[in-house]
Parts: sequence; C-alpha cells; structure tokens
Amino acid sequence: MKLLMGMIAAVAVMLTSQAFAAGKVDMAAGLALAQKSGCMACHKVDVKLVGPGYKEVAAKYKGNKKAEEMLIAKVTKGGTGTWGTLVMPPNPKVAPADMKTLVQWVLAQ
Repeated sequence: MKLLMGMIAAVAVMLTSQAFAAGKVDMAAGLALAQKSGCMACHKVDVKLVGPGYKEVAAKYKGNKKAEEMLIAKVTKGGTGTWGTLVMPPNPKVAPADMKTLVQWVLAQ
C-alpha cells in the first residue's frame, strides 16, 4: 500500500511539473482578473478598442523571452509609445501575483 501511494505521489509530481513546464495558464482566472481589474474597459480579446486586442499583443510578443517581465512592469507602471500615442494608465493596485496571471493570460491568447 505504501509503495502504491508513493508511486501515485511520484506520478502526480511528474504531471504537475510537466503542466508547469508546458506553461499552462488558467484562462478563466486570467479573464476574471482582466474583468475585475478594469482592463476590459480599454481592451478586448479579439479586436482593438481603445488599446490593442489581447490577441494582437500576444502576437507581437510571441517568442520574446522577456515579454512577461516587461509587460508586468508596463501594465503596473503604465506607458505609451508601443501602440501609438495613447497613454495606458498605471495599475498599481493589482497584486503582483494577479498581475503575473493577467500577463500570462494575455500572452496565451
């Protein structure tokens, strides 16, 4: 019985680490955070609203290994210039863990 439990635990760890390595993103949590944080007032998933659509953002940064880190900083502090002259306001009230989830969700579009 102990051997069986040990094997089950080992398989669970392997599957969890594979899911993490594969970059699984909780899409429902990301969408909920985007809605709760007010992001959807200026952005939509498929089309440009005030700012670019999230699919366009994901396409722009595809393959950029520093995209997540850079976008977390940009969304937190705000910015301008990447998508034209409109200013994206800062979002300092979004918790760092939530910001990471949001950015991962955007990049997974």
